[in-house]
Amino acid sequence: MLSKRDRSILDFEGRWWLYPGPKDRAIREYLGISATRYYQALRRLIDDPEALAFAPLTVRRLRKMRAERLDQIAARVGDTPR
Repeated sequence: MLSKRDRSILDFEGRWWLYPGPKDRAIREYLGISATRYYQALRRLIDDPEALAFAPLTVRRLRKMRAERLDQIAARVGDTPR
């Protein structure tokens, strides 16, 4: 079962651009947690099946972004001269 905090984090991530100012400030103001804690929780939630059921578009978008970042890292490592 997702906690109220987890649901709030997923809701916020799904529409953070609607809040005024920088994202890290909005995280602090609207969720009352640090940006570090927010991103730690978000990384945990992307692999949670309950999070996927609660916010499928947000979780799929985050999974896609993570996969793209990992592909970029793998490409850079593969292109490193030896």
